[in-house]
Parts: sequence; structure tokens; C-alpha cells
Amino acid sequence: MDHSNIQDCTFDPEQEVLTEQKHRFHLSRRRFFKVLGSGLVIVFVSQDLLALAGGEASYTTGSIPIDQIGAWIHIGEDGTVSVFTGKVEVGQNIRTSLSQVVAEELHIPITAVKMIMGDTDLVPYDAGTFGSRSTPQMGTQLRTVSAAARQALLEIAARNWKMDAKLLQADQGMVIDPQTQNKISYGQLTKGQQLLLPISEKAAITAVADWKITGTTVPKVNLRSFITGNHQYVSDMKLPGMLFGKVLRPPAYQSDLIEADLAAAQAMPGVTVVRDGNFVGVTALSPATASKAINAIRAKWQTAEQPSRAEIFDHLVKTAADGANQDRNSGNTKGNLEQGMAAADITHSATYNLDYIAHVPLEPRAAMAQWNEGKLTVWTGTQRPFGVQQDLVNIFNIPKEKVRVIVPDTGSAYGGKHSAEAATEAARMAKAVNKPVKLVWTREEEFIWAYFRPAGVIEVSSGVKKDGTITAWKFHNYNSGPAAINMQYAVPDHQIAYHPSKTPLKQGSYRGLASTANVFARECHISDMASMLKMDQLEFRLKNLDDARLRAVLEAAAKAFGWNTASKPAGHGYGIATGFDKGGYVAVCAEVAVNNAKEVKVIRITEAFECGAIVNPAHLESQIMGSIVQGLGGALFEAIDFADGKILNPSLSAYRVPRFRDVPKIDIIMLDRKDLPSAGAGEAPIIGVAPAIRNAILDATGISLTTLPLIPKGVLS
Repeated sequence: MDHSNIQDCTFDPEQEVLTEQKHRFHLSRRRFFKVLGSGLVIVFVSQDLLALAGGEASYTTGSIPIDQIGAWIHIGEDGTVSVFTGKVEVGQNIRTSLSQVVAEELHIPITAVKMIMGDTDLVPYDAGTFGSRSTPQMGTQLRTVSAAARQALLEIAARNWKMDAKLLQADQGMVIDPQTQNKISYGQLTKGQQLLLPISEKAAITAVADWKITGTTVPKVNLRSFITGNHQYVSDMKLPGMLFGKVLRPPAYQSDLIEADLAAAQAMPGVTVVRDGNFVGVTALSPATASKAINAIRAKWQTAEQPSRAEIFDHLVKTAADGANQDRNSGNTKGNLEQGMAAADITHSATYNLDYIAHVPLEPRAAMAQWNEGKLTVWTGTQRPFGVQQDLVNIFNIPKEKVRVIVPDTGSAYGGKHSAEAATEAARMAKAVNKPVKLVWTREEEFIWAYFRPAGVIEVSSGVKKDGTITAWKFHNYNSGPAAINMQYAVPDHQIAYHPSKTPLKQGSYRGLASTANVFARECHISDMASMLKMDQLEFRLKNLDDARLRAVLEAAAKAFGWNTASKPAGHGYGIATGFDKGGYVAVCAEVAVNNAKEVKVIRITEAFECGAIVNPAHLESQIMGSIVQGLGGALFEAIDFADGKILNPSLSAYRVPRFRDVPKIDIIMLDRKDLPSAGAGEAPIIGVAPAIRNAILDATGISLTTLPLIPKGVLS
């Protein structure tokens, strides 16, 4: 798969899930045809050793049909409930919230739940951990499976005791007869064997009002290992006989290797040089020796002239595809735009520009690869273990069952670890030397060779009546993507479109995808219109909104912020922004101070967020807090500088991320809608930060900034 231009996930996740799951189901159906049926079937399943897990054994569930309980849950004789999911833990703490869901429905302590995540040999297929889907999709799936398993256990016990299952209760991992006080544990019922029972949709799901574990602040699973520093990431792992790898990198994008003098590196003791076309890598007994060997290679490259940062916005518009992209979520046209403009008392047009920015994960890309009797196993930090598996299958031209990808807990991703670079590089070298190889990217490599949040140009034109009614809306996005592009306000006549462009840099998913760009442009433009009418920003939004959930977060944020009651000091400004994405509804109020030197300081941020019924309040608050802090960087100063295919600021000393002194006072209001399904919260909380700050600057100075970052040098231009 070519990841040079990953645009808001160029693959179709929904179609990929459907196709792959159908394929696996039909294979498994043939394999287990003799034991499937409408009732409960118990069979022995071979054990699969979890490598690097201290010899701990786990049952393989990957070959069980996905409509069976056993594909998702295994109950051990000791009562431990192993849960199998293709979702991965990248710092969002989904391991804990999914464990809560299972514990709630099975009526067991959360300590009895063991999550097995992101191992392609063990878990059902999953397209990836992205799009805030883990809670609404995987949470719902595991809730249904767990409820079905609970009902099955009640029925097994009822048959054993020759009584009606409706008279029995499940509690603390036991089935109980309230009349006789007879008890039997789940482990005794299953005897540690797999349950091949179709997942019943009829099993009763625990009502939100009856939640005991879900909806509470359960501490992070494995918290002690994180606090003590014992938790292992890929970059910490080792295998017997393992070598360390380094890869020769070109001087710029779009470079071709002309020749390479490998003699000096090959002469070093313990060093092996691996070459395959443009790929050149080295392995050595230590990272230091590997680095020394790669630096000893004298290479000649052919490079190409490419657009620089100074001309990127013109380039994106000039190279845009003809016509609007009409793919899923790409926008729409409604009514008659010309008539809407003609009906307006005031019109306003503006162009908003957004720079490329980097993900800056705490843990750079890392992978460890091992070949054993023709089977490749790779440990790597990725959001798409099955996607990486497929990439390895394609590169090495081997059957899928010969490739296993294991994803240990990963040190953050933010949408930046969909691709398989480190995994494929480590696998290439491991195959060549016939030994395990570990590859850990440097911070500089992560900055240069990972992909970026797309740069973009967004052209907006609008019309509004003097009473504040928006009559027309024209919104064209070039390159940054279609996520959250559609109008959230009630506008009768609008035209919305996304135009993909040719990008000189690698680009792809970023927290919130293009919603950070589209919400920025939309909410800046909304505040500009309010300012032109001399109308309050909040009042103007509420006048044009008919979405009750958006109104609720706006009003909650404004109330907590003191929008209409707080005394505003001289030189200070207030800004507000709202939006929704992937089931999350958000409103942000910001206060900034601008001094005579035009230095901007964010004083405080108040954010209200609603994503349905809250699963874990403390961890939701952490997600919102992390989004706000990350959003500060993209709003104020983060930008990739580049020229002729070279990244000019590939270090934390040159690329500005938020620091402690940048963090303002933050207030978070979480609206717990127990009447609504739970949605994800990893993305939507970031989308209102930049426009709220920009609108506060507008309020303080009258300056309508149109480019992100807003103050790359700390002062207003």
C-alpha cells in the first residue's frame, strides 16, 4: 500500500471491515460446520503461546466465526475472562473502558477481565483503532457478546439443576439459585473450554440506570506497571539473539538512490548490510554500532524540485482535482446559492489556510521482527494491526496465516500510526540476516518520514440578513479533507465541496482528521459575520442552530465560562466555537490577552463536551484535557517548515509543541446523556480549540486571522 498520500484514510474502513469479516466467517464456517448449531457446543481449541508474555498461554479465537461468543470471550477454569479485540491501546485507555463494559454485562469484577488486543493470530478482524469507533462499535459488540454469554451460562446451570433459567441470577462470576442458595462459578460451568454459541441479540442488556461498573471512574487497568515504569513498549522489548537495525534515509522526498558505497559499513565487525532496490539497511549488535554503520555509507541521490512551504497554498489550489470530490462525507448542495446570496443584506468572503503539522507521539515508530520456519511475527505500535499484516503479506508475497502482527500498548498515535513503515523495514532486515531485528526510529526520523496532518485551503462565502439569519453558505475545501465538512447551522441555500490536491509531503490521518480544519474555517467565519452585524457570538450561533445537542453544549460552556456575566479586563477578548464529529458534541470558550507588543496569551479555556452516556468519567476528562492541550499547539504555533522536499524543523527544539507555560486555566464540563448511546471521545474535543482562540483574538483586537497556526512567532503579524 502506498502511504505517500493518505487522505483522511483513503481506504474505506466500513467496506474493509465487511469484506474481511465475511471472508473469515465463511472460512470458519466451513472449518467448524460439524460443531455449529443453534445450541451450545463446547470444543477443545489448541493453545497459542503469547510471545514475550512470560510463557502465559491464551486460547486462539481467530479461527472461530465472528458470530460466535467464543470468537470474543473465553472463560477460564479460574474464572478469568479473556476478551479478544482488534482494537489497540495507544494511550486512550480503551483497555479499561472495554473491560468495564464486559464486567458490567457478565456481572464480574473488572479484575477478572483480561483484554487481549491487536494480535492478528488471536483476535477477530478489525479495520483499526481510529475514528472514535472503539466505544460506540467495539463497546456495543462486547456488551452484546457479554450479555449473550451471561444468558448462556444461566441456561447451562439451569439444565444442570433442571430448572428454569429465569429463576437464576448471575453475580460476581457465579450463577446463583436464590431459593436454594446453590452456587456455581462460571469457570466450573465452562471447564475452561470454548463456547461456540451464536451471539443472541435477545439477551437482556443492562439498563443504564442499573450500571454499577460502567459509568464510574474505574482506575486504569495495569496502572501500577505504568507508575513503576515496568510497562513495556515495543522500544523496550528484546528477543534472544536480537540485532538492532538502522535504515539509510534519502536527503529529501522524491529521491532515487543512484549508487551507494557500502564498503566501510560492511567492514565493521558484526555489521550486515541489507540492500533491496532503494532500500538500504544495516544490522548490528548495538544501536550505536548500527548508527555508525549507516553513517559510514556514502550514497548519491537524484532529487527533484518540489514546492516549498512559501508556495504551498497556491500549489494546493492549482493542483486540485477538477470538480468537487463526491465521495462519502464530501459535502453537498442544497437550495439555490445565488438566490441565498441575493436575499442577504451582508455578504462575506474569506480564505483560510492551514499548515501541515506533525503528530509528535511520545514513542516514535518502533518494530521488532522475527522469522521462524517461514512465519513472520512483528511486534509494532500501530493503529491498524490487520492493515500492517496485509502490507507485509503484499511485500513478502506470503499467505496471510504466515504473518502475525502483535501490538503491545503503544506510546500514543493521534492518527499518525496507520502505516507500516517500521514493521516492513524491520521485517526486511530480519529476513536477510535470519535473526530477530529491532528498529526504533529516532525523533528526527519520526518528524521527517512519518506523515502529517494535511495542509489545506478553505474558501468560504456567506450571506446574512441584518437580523442575523444566515441565508447562504459556500464552502470549498482544498486538500485538507472532508471530515465534518457539512454545515451544522440551518442554512437553506448552501454549496459544500471537498477537492483533493497533489501534496508534496506525506499526509494522512490526524486526531479529528479534517474536522480540525473545517470547523476552524466555519467557526471563524461565523464569528466574523456576528462581528460585522455587531451581534454577540453566542447569540448569533444560537439563532442559527436547530440542533438541540449543540445548543446544550454551547449553553453549558457559556454558563461555566461566565460569557455574559464575567468582567472582561482591557486588552482581553472572548471567543467561542462549537462543532460535532463522530458522535461528540463540543463547545469551547476562550479568553486571551493581547498586550501592546501584540503578544498573545491564552488565559483560560472552558470546554463543554457530550458524547452520550459516559463510560468512565475520569478517563473521559483526561481525553478532553489531552485534546485541549494538543489543540493549543495546532492553534498557536505548530507548523512543518519545508523546501524542496526537505523538512527544515525535524526536532523538538525547532518544532514548537505546547509547554507547561503555554497551558491556560482549563475547565471541563461533561454532559452525561444516559438516554443516548455512548460515543467515542478521542477526536471531537480538539476541534473547537483553535477557532475559539482565534475568535477571542478577534474580540480583543478586531483582527480576523485566517491562517493556522495563528501566532507562529508568538505575536500577531
